[in-house]
Amino acid sequence: MRFALFAGIAALSAAPAHADERDAASYNAEKGGVSMVVMKGGRLAFEDYPNKGGRDKAYELASGTKSFSGAIAAAAVMDGFLSLDERAADTLSEWRDDPQKSQITIRHLLTLTSGVEGGGVFRPPSYAEAIARPMTHAPGTYFEYGPVNFQIFGEIMRRKLQNVEGGKYADAVDYLQARILDPLDIHPAQWNERGGYPTLPSGADLTAREWARFGQLILQGGNWKGMQLVDPSALAENFTGSGVNAAYGLTWWLNEEPSADVLDASRTMTVASDLFTHPRHDELPGDLFMAAGAGGQRLYIIPSMEVVIVRQYPRVIERKFAQRRRGGAYSDVEFLLEFMKP
Repeated sequence: MRFALFAGIAALSAAPAHADERDAASYNAEKGGVSMVVMKGGRLAFEDYPNKGGRDKAYELASGTKSFSGAIAAAAVMDGFLSLDERAADTLSEWRDDPQKSQITIRHLLTLTSGVEGGGVFRPPSYAEAIARPMTHAPGTYFEYGPVNFQIFGEIMRRKLQNVEGGKYADAVDYLQARILDPLDIHPAQWNERGGYPTLPSGADLTAREWARFGQLILQGGNWKGMQLVDPSALAENFTGSGVNAAYGLTWWLNEEPSADVLDASRTMTVASDLFTHPRHDELPGDLFMAAGAGGQRLYIIPSMEVVIVRQYPRVIERKFAQRRRGGAYSDVEFLLEFMKP
């Protein structure tokens, strides 16, 4: 298991800032960030809202939304109606006679190794469109970053939930809200939809404090105020890379060394983050993992330091103005090295 359990919960006010936090906050502000929240040992340790950000302002997480699906799966395992290694075709009857799609598992979908055409990185397809996408590779042989696998998972959850507690939950996000977000007092300002159902690869808007509380739940192995909200073993599986890409688990980016072939094939891994290519990336803790969204939306978790860090960037409509004001690209490695200064 890549993380330990911690019993602390967020304090109501932040502790005095240390130099490392202030250095990282300065870097964040310089690169156009609008929020930075740090939790240490389960307590709110630092927060900063530069560039017209605000404690109560919710910002889109973009692909940072993807990591909720790993938690949804771990909750469904706890509730007994999903296994990470079950075949998707057990639920998707239209896949049962397809020689390749019938072999795809939930794990394949959430590690982005299903072999189904990934669909780019922007507008997600509808659930129906995602299920109809063609295969490009055999399951478990190729990593492709994109929204399609998450939308397929959304449809699987939607169908399964029809038989859970008399159809109590309308969809995966309804289930997520009741099972995980409500206990954490997290209430997304919005969640985008396609075809009448919520998008799982992107679309959630949260405040920095809310996203940090979700990160703290993950750091604590799914335990919150003495309540185990998700299956801890299934959650721990989120932080093991696949045989195809060691640097991506179930919906989370890991600080592991990807193969040269994976780096060459996945533009997202080299353009969206320098975690795998920066010359000083080896100086970061090996147990670091993150949820990452376009524009520098980040939720970093470092179990060995008992740290959760959130960094947010403006909404898409505001970015062009922020980019005019701020120079230079945001670097995951440089931000974290500023935070870790002795």
